[in-house]
Formats: sequence, structure tokens, C-alpha cells
Amino acid sequence: MERIYATGKRKTAVARVWIYPGTGEITVNGKNFDDYFDIAVARLVVNEPFEVTGTLGKIDVKATVKGGGKNGQAEALRHGIAKALQTMDPDLRSALKKAGLLTRDARVKERKKYGLAGARKRYQYSKR
Repeated sequence: MERIYATGKRKTAVARVWIYPGTGEITVNGKNFDDYFDIAVARLVVNEPFEVTGTLGKIDVKATVKGGGKNGQAEALRHGIAKALQTMDPDLRSALKKAGLLTRDARVKERKKYGLAGARKRYQYSKR
């Protein structure tokens, strides 16, 4: 079977993901998965699509991730892996959809507005 490509996004992070049958090896930006994501929670997030579909240890992943922080990158990678798994085997779609892994999380940071301290926070008001 040939490798399958998908793109995952979260906040400003973009993950380009290629999956193919193998031994469960994950490479991110040319580094080993455990070296790139040093936080245990991020590793759990990335492995979620494999646990939901029961393909943990059966598929190799090669990915490049840009933008955002480590957490956003991990969630972008999860989104990309889920989309690629669905392309590989359309029967997995229902399990992935039920777990909410195919939906793009569109929440992004709100821009700062002029006249305010932040997006919504106002400068302190003194009545007297």
C-alpha cells in the first residue's frame, strides 16, 4: 500500500502528515516522536486516533509541523493523522467522527482592539 497524505490544522499550527503501513514509528520534523514532543500529554493527544481505531503500532507516520506551540502542533498532528486514517480506510470514519477527531478546531486567538488593553480587557477606569 502506498503512503497517504493529509493536512491537519489547529490555531496557527499546520501539520503535513504521511501515513503508511509499518511498525508504529512516528517521525516529526526529522526527529523521533518522543524527542520532539517531550510533554506526555502531547504524546497522548497524538496517539488518540490510533487508540480510537485500534491501529496503534500498525502504521508509520512521517510529519512536518510548522507554526504555533507544542500543544497546538500536537493537536494539528492528531487532526492530520485522523484525516489520513479516514482516507486510508473509509470504514474508520464513524469511530473517528464519534471521537470528534475529524472536526477542525477553528478557535484562534482574538485580535487586540484599539482603545482596549487586549482583545476585550479595558484600561482601568477611575471615576474620581
